[in-house]
Amino acid sequence: MRSILIVVLTAFLCGTLAACDEGPEDDRLAVVATTNVVGDLVRAIGGDAIALTVLMGPGVDPHLYRATEGDAARMSQADLIFYNGHNLEGRMTELFEQMGERGVRTVPLAETLPDSLLQTSADYPGNRDPHVWLDASLWMKAADAVEEALAAADPQQAARYAERTATYRENLQQTHRYVRERAQEVPEERRVLITSHDAFGYFGAAYGFEVRGLQGISTASEAGTRDVQQMAAFIVEREIPVLFAESSVPQRGMEAVRRAAQDRGFPATFGGTLYGDALGDRGTPVGTYTGMMRHNIDIIVDGLLRDPA
Repeated sequence: MRSILIVVLTAFLCGTLAACDEGPEDDRLAVVATTNVVGDLVRAIGGDAIALTVLMGPGVDPHLYRATEGDAARMSQADLIFYNGHNLEGRMTELFEQMGERGVRTVPLAETLPDSLLQTSADYPGNRDPHVWLDASLWMKAADAVEEALAAADPQQAARYAERTATYRENLQQTHRYVRERAQEVPEERRVLITSHDAFGYFGAAYGFEVRGLQGISTASEAGTRDVQQMAAFIVEREIPVLFAESSVPQRGMEAVRRAAQDRGFPATFGGTLYGDALGDRGTPVGTYTGMMRHNIDIIVDGLLRDPA
């Protein structure tokens, strides 16, 4: 009876906790990823050769996420921890440092990229914009960093990781081309993207969009009335037909912008939900990185091609 109760309890916990992402403990490399964007990349390269735990699920804002005691325990038992870095998971910084002091290797993927490829933060001088994954060509470089770290920790599987990385890089290249080609369907003067916060700077630079976010690079500080009115005035002046909410940011700010634009006589509407800081549910098209990127560009292009009237 005691064994049955343990099995039932384990099944219950695995149904409710992110810690049971891939299954029970075994002899595979124990890997933790912070966001599900990072987790998707690690899963694509590690496959079933690793036991992966992803701490943040769909709709979770990594800027605001606070690690639980359970998260800390899982990280302390890991062989490798992958996180985005450049303060995306700002409230976990001390925890990453503690894990390093305990001998657990931590890999901040955005920080493995050359500084020459990174954008600065207007909100936080001296800091870098962490949202590198929204340029698929940069995410290819992050894939190389994942392969290198996994191979160093598990040399016996190095050839397997290299093979999976090569395959996934091709998927990323195809996605990069798809997004770039779809973006070209929108006349250059209409390629203006209005979003909840400044997560899409790399996306805009890579694919030719001017990007305006209601909030800054981090969502830690909320937008005020002045921000809303300034954004609404910009939308009316440029006759931008749609604005976009983000899955991990409350929609009320963008709803206020939409109403403010309508009060000025311009019929701005919502073009749909973008996935920026978090992927969607696993098992859905937006539950993978490549599916998320294709979803985003499809609704952006379809929205911007609408007649403003």
